[in-house]
Amino acid sequence: MSLTQRVKLAQELHDGIAQDLVGLGYGLDSLLFDEEDETKRARLRGVRLDINALIEKVRKEIFELRRATEMDGPLSSANTLQDDLAKSLNEIVRNALNHSQATQLFISIRDNGIGGAEAKSSHFGIQGILERMHEHGAQINLQSDFTGTTLKMTVPLSEESCNY
Repeated sequence: MSLTQRVKLAQELHDGIAQDLVGLGYGLDSLLFDEEDETKRARLRGVRLDINALIEKVRKEIFELRRATEMDGPLSSANTLQDDLAKSLNEIVRNALNHSQATQLFISIRDNGIGGAEAKSSHFGIQGILERMHEHGAQINLQSDFTGTTLKMTVPLSEESCNY
């Protein structure tokens, strides 16, 4: 397996299985906190320890896959830039929600295109963004003209939206 393939596999393990295991761990932590029966708590703690061990194993595998033992040039993949940007931004937001203890999330995206981005009744992309994010109390500022488009979003974070 080439270095490129190993790194891509490591990325997929991190963004998939590793994050899913961490999420399960958070869910178990919540159950442990609410459980009053000591026998059930002990069993839940055992499962939590097993999940921690699996997380550590997956992290070790990710590290091993990423270790450079051969040089085969820059990373290349069938993934599109859009896929890689979506996965990268998802990881950034996941880290902010799970680890930062922030009370707000500020997102800003700017391009240097031809502009014209606006909510339109016949198109649902921007409208969908506005609808989804307003449900979370987000404030959105969209500016679009011949110099490009800038979208700025401020999202209030609560304990329910974060895993800390």
